[in-house]
Amino acid sequence: MAPSIVIDRVTKNFTLRHARSIKEMSVRAFRRQSLSDRFRALDEVSLTIGQGETVALMGLNGSGKSTLLKLISGVMQPDEGSVLVRGRVAGLIDVGAGLHPELTGRENVFLNGAILGMSQAEITRKFDAIAEFSGVEDFLDDQVKFYSSGMFMRLAFSIAAHTEPDVFLIDEVLAVGDPPFREKCLDRIRELRGEGRTMVIVAHDVRMLVGLCDRGVTLRQGRVIFDGATEEAGRLVREDREARRAAAAGTAVRSGFTTGPAHGETGG
Repeated sequence: MAPSIVIDRVTKNFTLRHARSIKEMSVRAFRRQSLSDRFRALDEVSLTIGQGETVALMGLNGSGKSTLLKLISGVMQPDEGSVLVRGRVAGLIDVGAGLHPELTGRENVFLNGAILGMSQAEITRKFDAIAEFSGVEDFLDDQVKFYSSGMFMRLAFSIAAHTEPDVFLIDEVLAVGDPPFREKCLDRIRELRGEGRTMVIVAHDVRMLVGLCDRGVTLRQGRVIFDGATEEAGRLVREDREARRAAAAGTAVRSGFTTGPAHGETGG
């Protein structure tokens, strides 16, 4: 199996700033507190993803999975190591990414399609299919700044899914749509998988990932702790999730409060 994505010893750091105003900076300086800290989002991550594989990136919030997806898409560059991707890449790594708020839906189909590598002739040929799949045909001549987040996602997904990408990247956007459209998106993902496209998917819904992907990669604090069967990758995420909830509950009890599940980490 020829490789589609090669990630070699990739490290990515971010700077966390603790002061935004001159007053805050002065107070922290007076107290001899640091103005910023370095946060390592990815720590020497190496992965090879073969052509036609559907891979789930799993992990709790802050594990580094979205950062890794952005490196694969080319939105970010690694501080160390390398990321090599073969073929056309289409991605939904943010709801509405690539859509210009001041342009109409119709204009955005052509703009975003061009950004994703389609020619004007190709976009024109696929326009009706994109519009029909999105379900926002009645609003295509409205500026997308008036769209709901669900409409944003519908249009962005529809454009990306019709680019016939070699590599398709998806990050949590399926959580935005209503159930019927979500199932429609999943059907389209299955079609792309059947066509031999390479896909990397990030989602908190472990059950969905197990049913959709043939390989699971679990990240913990910026490191790959497992790479193999999707069921086992999901089991490790569930264990991490329960451990985090137990730790939060223990903190709440000691503080005299009760707490529920962390946001974005329910289900699965």
